[in-house]
Amino acid sequence: MTQQHTQKIAYFSMEVGIDPRMATYSGGLGILAGDTLKTAADMSLPYVGVTLLTRKGYFRQSISKKGQQTEAPQVWPVDKQLTKCKPVITLTLEGHAFKVRAWRYDARGLTGHVVPVYYLDTDIAGNPSELRTLSHHLYGGDNRYRLMQEWVLGTGGVKMLRALGYQALSCFHMNEGHAAFLTFELLAEQLKRHKRARAGKSDIDTVKQQCVFTTHTPVPAGHDRFGIKEAKRLLGDHPMWKLTRHFMPDKTQLNMTHLALAFSRYVNGVARKHAEVSRAMFPNHTIDAVTNGIHVPTWIAPPISKLLDTCIAEDWRLENDHLRYALTLPLKDLDRAHQVSKDKLIELINKKSSVKFKKKVFTIGFARRATPYKRANLIFKNIDRLKQIAEKVGAFQLVFAGKAHPKDEGGKALIHAIHEAAEQLGRDIPTVYLPNYDINLAKCLIPGVDIWLNNPEPPMEASGTSGMKAALNGVPNLSILDGWWIEGCVEGLTGWGIGNPDKSSTAADARALYKKLEKVITLYYQDHSAFVTIMRNAMALNGSYFSTQRMLREYCIRAYYGG
Repeated sequence: MTQQHTQKIAYFSMEVGIDPRMATYSGGLGILAGDTLKTAADMSLPYVGVTLLTRKGYFRQSISKKGQQTEAPQVWPVDKQLTKCKPVITLTLEGHAFKVRAWRYDARGLTGHVVPVYYLDTDIAGNPSELRTLSHHLYGGDNRYRLMQEWVLGTGGVKMLRALGYQALSCFHMNEGHAAFLTFELLAEQLKRHKRARAGKSDIDTVKQQCVFTTHTPVPAGHDRFGIKEAKRLLGDHPMWKLTRHFMPDKTQLNMTHLALAFSRYVNGVARKHAEVSRAMFPNHTIDAVTNGIHVPTWIAPPISKLLDTCIAEDWRLENDHLRYALTLPLKDLDRAHQVSKDKLIELINKKSSVKFKKKVFTIGFARRATPYKRANLIFKNIDRLKQIAEKVGAFQLVFAGKAHPKDEGGKALIHAIHEAAEQLGRDIPTVYLPNYDINLAKCLIPGVDIWLNNPEPPMEASGTSGMKAALNGVPNLSILDGWWIEGCVEGLTGWGIGNPDKSSTAADARALYKKLEKVITLYYQDHSAFVTIMRNAMALNGSYFSTQRMLREYCIRAYYGG
C-alpha cells in the first residue's frame, strides 16, 4: 500500500539548485528554490518539493580566448544522487499516453527533519522518443518542448504526489509560472470529486484556495506564452478551456503568469519594488511582497563561519537573526577571515587564467546571468575614466562570471564585449571572465571579492540574491538601487548605491558608478578599518535579515497559514 504522507505544502519549481552534484538549475530561480527547500527542512515545515529531472542539465559553458561562449550537455549520474520511486503515472500529450516516474532527493535540515524533493522523469522505455527527451534539457528546445515540459511539471506533479500518497496537501506553491498547469489538475480533481463535467464559481474558488504564486520577473519576455491553438492541440480537451475568460485576456495566447494569477489566493513579488512593478504589469490583481533570501548555512564561507562560531554564543545557523551580533566581531579578525577567502579565489583565478591577480589588490566581483538588461559591461563605458581611477586612487582588478542562454545573442555579445574590454585594459586593470558559473564557483567567487557590483537597468531587477550572499560574507554591495538593494542599502553603512533609479540611463549610471567607485577604493586603501567596519555592518544588518528563514516565516504568516 502507498504510504499516506502528512505534508501540507507542495512547492513546485521548474528548476531546483539544491546540490552542486546535480545539474538541475540554471541560475537564481533554481538556487532560490534549493535554498527554500533546505530552509523548510531546517524549520521542520511540512514541505514537499516537485521539479523536473534534467539529465543533461542546463549546459556546461566554455569561453574561447576571443570571448565566444559555447555550450555542451552537463550530464550527471542520476542514479547515484537520487532514489527511484515505485509509482508510475500516465499523462497524455497530443492524444498519446506516456509514463512519468519520480526520483527522490531528501533535503535534511539542521535538526534532522527531511523535506523530500521529487524529480519527474519521462525518459522511460516505451515512451515516444520526443517525450523521453523532456527530461533531458532545462530550458532547451522550442516553445513546443517548453509547453510539454510544463505540462509534465504541473499536471504530472500533482498526479505524482497523489500516487506517492500525498493526500493531505492544502497548499500548492508555484515558484514562477512554469508550474501553473497544476491548476488544471486541481480543477479536474475537484470536478471528479463532485461528479461534474463543467466548473462553476465554487470549483474555481476551491482551486484558488489551494494555490500560492510567486512571480519572479518584471521583464515581459520572462513570462511564458504559448499559442492557444497549439496548447489545445497538445493538451487535449479539458474543462479549464471553458474558463479562458478568467485567465486569457489575450484570446490567442496562453500566458502562464495570467493562469497562475487567476487561480491563486495569494500572489507575491520577490522584493518590495518588484511587487510594485508587478502590480503595474497586472493591475487587476493583488500582489504582495515577500523579499527573497538565502540559505545561510549553505552560502557562508568556512573562514567566516569559523569566526562567527568563535565570537557569537547564540546558534546563528538555526536562528539567522542572531547574525546581528556580528557587530561585535573584532575588525582585524574579520579582515583576516575575509583574506583567507580572497586568497582562495585569487589562487583559483591564477590557476585557470593567463591573467594574474594579486592578493592585496582591491577586487571587484560581478556574477549574474549574462543578458543585456543586467549590463555586465557598464563599468567599461569609459575605459579611459576607469584607468584614471586606478592611477589616482589605487589599483583594482575585476572578475566576472555568468552564463548566457544559448539563444540569447545579446547575452553572448556581453561576454564578448567584456573580453574585448579586458584586452584594452591589459595590465592596467587585470580583468578575467570565469566560465561555467555554478554553485561551487559561486561559493568561491562571492566571498572572495572585496566589493559586489550589480548594475541592472532599473526597475528590471526582481531581487538579486547574489548580493545577499556577498553581504552575508562581509562583502559590501556597490549596486544600482533596484531589487533587494533598495531595502538593504544604508548608504555608507552597509554598502553604496549607484545613481538615481528614477532618472536612469546608461551614460548617467556609468558616471555615477565611476564617482562612487573612486570613493570606495579610496576608503579601502586610505582608511581600511572604516572599510572593514562597513563589511561588518553588511554581515550583521543585511546578512541577518535577507535569509530564506525570514522569507519562509513571512510565507507562513501571509500565504500558508494566514489570510
